[in-house]
Amino acid sequence: MLNNPVWAALSGPQAGYAEAAGDAARYLPEIAPFCAVSDPADPAAWRDLAGLTDHALLTGPALSPPAGWVEESRMMGVQMVGTAMSAVDDPEAIPLTEHDVPEMLELVARAQPGPFRKRTLDLGRYLGIRAKDGRLISMAGERFRMPGWTEVSAVCTDPEFRGKGLGARLTLAVAAGILTRGELPFLHAVHDNENAIRLYSRLGFSHNADVVFASFRRVG
Repeated sequence: MLNNPVWAALSGPQAGYAEAAGDAARYLPEIAPFCAVSDPADPAAWRDLAGLTDHALLTGPALSPPAGWVEESRMMGVQMVGTAMSAVDDPEAIPLTEHDVPEMLELVARAQPGPFRKRTLDLGRYLGIRAKDGRLISMAGERFRMPGWTEVSAVCTDPEFRGKGLGARLTLAVAAGILTRGELPFLHAVHDNENAIRLYSRLGFSHNADVVFASFRRVG
């Protein structure tokens, strides 16, 4: 499952957030930009994907589409798992709701943690920390969910408040909720974001696989 997390999520616990066709699926556009095929080496699955979209963002250990698709961008990343970690709730972490979405989108625009859309919040539990003046300054939450696993995602802190450990606290708080459900947390990071990888390692995550995030466009 971890080698194809989006497919495992969209063909499983998060099927209600999917548009699907045969061996391909994608999140509803207002939820997330990710697509998936059941087997990236199967041209038939890519033909199913072509019935859903002309542009596809996928992730996995290796992605090489058949003829008819061209790669537009590629980012190398790492997948880390919390199989032996413990985590704790944070008394200052507050649950975020749909009423907080405008602030969450503003924070994402400033902090740039990766894809986050107006209904990404629907995918799981999101927590935030506010400054004394009430501003949302840090957040983290759940994104891909499959049997036994949930991804910690959108970990970000306003640049003005970085270096205070807020992201670490929220990562542990989100992971605590996942562990309480009897699941295990995992996450992704850009391969050259050494600070983030060191932080996640200190929190108890370990390297599971190298992955790619790649965008493809259908041609012809």
